Amino acid sequence: MTTALLPVFGLILLGMFLSWKSFPGDSFWPQAEKVTYYLLFPALLVGKLASAETGAVDVARVAVLVVSFLLAGSVLLLLLQRLMGWPGARFTSIYQGGIRFNTYVGLATVSQLLGDDAVAVAAVTIALMIPLINLLCIGVFAIYAGADRPTPLKVLRQIFTNPLIMACVIGIGWNLLELPWPDALGLFMQLLGQTALPMGLLAVGAGIQLSALRGGSVALIWSSLVKLVVLPVIVMVLCLLTGTDGTTRDVLLIMAVLPTASSAYILARQLGGDAPLMAALISAQTLLAMLTMPLLLGVLL
Repeated sequence: MTTALLPVFGLILLGMFLSWKSFPGDSFWPQAEKVTYYLLFPALLVGKLASAETGAVDVARVAVLVVSFLLAGSVLLLLLQRLMGWPGARFTSIYQGGIRFNTYVGLATVSQLLGDDAVAVAAVTIALMIPLINLLCIGVFAIYAGADRPTPLKVLRQIFTNPLIMACVIGIGWNLLELPWPDALGLFMQLLGQTALPMGLLAVGAGIQLSALRGGSVALIWSSLVKLVVLPVIVMVLCLLTGTDGTTRDVLLIMAVLPTASSAYILARQLGGDAPLMAALISAQTLLAMLTMPLLLGVLL
């Protein structure tokens, strides 16, 4: 398990090292992440979903499990908020840290551990998870952030202009309509998609801010515990209760053990969250996941 994940973590550490050495320049990494987020990763999703045998994916079962474990995680985090009494802005970052997932690390891990055939299942899972997570997170901001609460129109705009959601809609729509998928287009998407995961993982590493870890404190521990340990256990229990096994179970478990997403920092800044804490959570969870992911996946898969 650890050996299979070494290339994933190796790229993250390489990105961290390159950023620390300011190579090829400090302005490069934000632009690289933008290209990956708006072009390369959507191309990967469209290519996988448009040409995938989605009939083999039990979409209804995956949807039920995704909704169940995200709501269970949300309830747990809300109970912790009542118990700990964190300030509203601080809780929004704790919540994002406990519920979001890093899609770059997720797809790279699925590809590395389960093979390319499972990537299509992961893409369908991502297509279900991203809209729901965005709705949940924006709802938490609306309740707890205080100032600059998002309007319903702003919520809808953020969801429907998300490049990953748009890519999933295009890919699944293309597949369901059984539109022709020319070889030249498939090769074009494949070449673009092949660069998405390495570049995305390098950008994840480059985004790690060790200096931000000093401000994490107890909130960082709770959020990371829920995200990296409790959510995978919840998913495993749900899979056992529903009799879900095979690739579907394995993909859901991989998605559950992932660290939080770097995009959470942008939302924290835009909507009045605790941005410094969010930076600390992203950095801490990315580093901690290098230990927790091999351990938990080795036990659960």
